[in-house]
Amino acid sequence: MQTAIMPQPRMMLVVTGDDFGYCPRRNQGIVDCFQAGGISNVSLLVNASAANEAADLAKRHNIPVGLHANLSEGIPVCQSLRQASTLVNQRGFFHGKMGFRQALERGQLSMEQVELELRAQVRLFSELTGHLPHHMDGHQHVHVLPEVREVFGQVLSDLRIPYTRVPVDPGLHGCTWLPAHLQRFYTQVEKDALDSIPVFTRYGIRSLCVWPDVYLGLTTMGRNMSVANLQRALSHAFSAEPSGSTSSSDQPVVTAELMVHPGYPSHSQQGGCGEGPDDFSQSADRLHELSTLTDPSLLALYSQERVQLCAFKNL
Repeated sequence: MQTAIMPQPRMMLVVTGDDFGYCPRRNQGIVDCFQAGGISNVSLLVNASAANEAADLAKRHNIPVGLHANLSEGIPVCQSLRQASTLVNQRGFFHGKMGFRQALERGQLSMEQVELELRAQVRLFSELTGHLPHHMDGHQHVHVLPEVREVFGQVLSDLRIPYTRVPVDPGLHGCTWLPAHLQRFYTQVEKDALDSIPVFTRYGIRSLCVWPDVYLGLTTMGRNMSVANLQRALSHAFSAEPSGSTSSSDQPVVTAELMVHPGYPSHSQQGGCGEGPDDFSQSADRLHELSTLTDPSLLALYSQERVQLCAFKNL
């Protein structure tokens, strides 16, 4: 009997489950999603309430893990920044998703303190997992913001963390289902990400810091995630110019990252990064993403389209 030869992949797809460590229920949902083949990689929030448990789960189940650097939610990891710091409000918490951006625009944030916090989070990540992050991105996309991206690139370069995320979703401008406020926010995220490319490229000369050919995920979050919408996103990704990776048959292979947020919804008093779980984590959308990502028809679509799920360290 002749052994069947697996066809060469057309795409290497990193499906990253963000917010690992947020709470026990998010952790369990992410693990279940990984074991069912729905995700291939996770991003750990080291200042979250269940980060220790998440790191243990990653070791137990051999889940590839990177750092979800957090400057906008909860409490700093760096002890010296928890009081009298530009990064926190009067209650000692980060300024929040929009508050961080507003403080940055007003010139109120110290980039020296941003660097201290990023390095402290990498150290804690290494203590929890036993290794440096395979990749490092920013919670709520703070890593591509002006000024912050320079510090972020420097830290990646110094610590030789090889991969990051550049959130430019090719399907964003043709997307008709996003509400106006999200369309505006994501369009600004895309602009910031495009402006980050020359910065990360400059630091990449030293650190080999790179990112996949395509980023997906802004148009497929929560209830907007469906097999049909993911198929649409993959079709955009296949239209990208491969960066040069080839398979053994010398066919170009597109590399892509799909950002997702699966899990079981957080209980109201359990989880978060110091202030309790937010509405995003308590939403039934987390379970909807988990169910969609493990839908047999999606997994069959990957096989049909020769999409191979992998981790950043496999690119």
